Amino acid sequence: MANSLLLAVNITLMYSAPLILAALGGVITERAGVINIGIEGMMTFGAFAGAAGAFYTGNPWAGFLFAGAAGAFLALFHAVASVSFLGNQTISGVAINFVGGGLSLFLSRLLFDGATTTMPVPHKLPKTLSLFFGEVSDPVLQNLNVDVTVPVALILALIVWYALYRTRAGLRLRAVGEHPAAADTLGVNVYLIRYAAVILSGLFAGFGGAAQSIAVVSQFSPTVISGHGFIALAAVIFGGWTPQGAVGACLTFGFAQALVVLLGGGVLPIPSQLLAMLPYVLTILVLILFVGRSSAPKANGIPYQKGVR
Repeated sequence: MANSLLLAVNITLMYSAPLILAALGGVITERAGVINIGIEGMMTFGAFAGAAGAFYTGNPWAGFLFAGAAGAFLALFHAVASVSFLGNQTISGVAINFVGGGLSLFLSRLLFDGATTTMPVPHKLPKTLSLFFGEVSDPVLQNLNVDVTVPVALILALIVWYALYRTRAGLRLRAVGEHPAAADTLGVNVYLIRYAAVILSGLFAGFGGAAQSIAVVSQFSPTVISGHGFIALAAVIFGGWTPQGAVGACLTFGFAQALVVLLGGGVLPIPSQLLAMLPYVLTILVLILFVGRSSAPKANGIPYQKGVR
């Protein structure tokens, strides 16, 4: 019984880590007043860059960094469109989703002999205990041996929380998301902060994509992300636009995915196709139940033009 419980916790954390990383990026950008619907596309491009980078370098950590850079690269275009050109942030984000997916498939065909799936990476991101103690054979310890992306995601969540609520930069970022004109009059560079927030959101989304493609699985495929970016956005709303709330929401969605895995072995007489819908159905239910109760930053989604109130 205890071993089964540890296995459930392990699977929950494994599937939660990519969502936590992407959701943290969503919290940062939306706290600065820029909606980033494009997290799905940034995660997809990050998943491809991570898998391709890890394959060609033989180093999963290099792939992880490539993934973050790829996500930040796409986010830069979203920042230009939504911050500099005052474009519709939702439309820009949707376009990024198409670009991220399309660019990933194009580059995959280019680098992997026409295949839309990359070759398996020689080394996945390590497990936490294996990183320090080598191969773990004990069944109980194996269930405690979570992916290294789990502590990375939780540590980054603490850093984001501290930065947002305990530093001057975090105060300015939140001010830009609430009252950008007032922040501007106090000498805060609204454009710079929004640019930085959007690019950071892409960086985190790229990390989330890599956590999926070179930690949970070992290669990129067109379905490796399959809605995780949108689930991360739902977690941002469910979590009240706070890092700690987003982490809790991601753990809830990760638990739903764990149930799919644990119950998919014929434990219940439910078709696997219906079980696979569980995380997405939960996302819809969460949005229906909580979206009206959550209070977004007041300037979220509203382009800012200096001198225009």
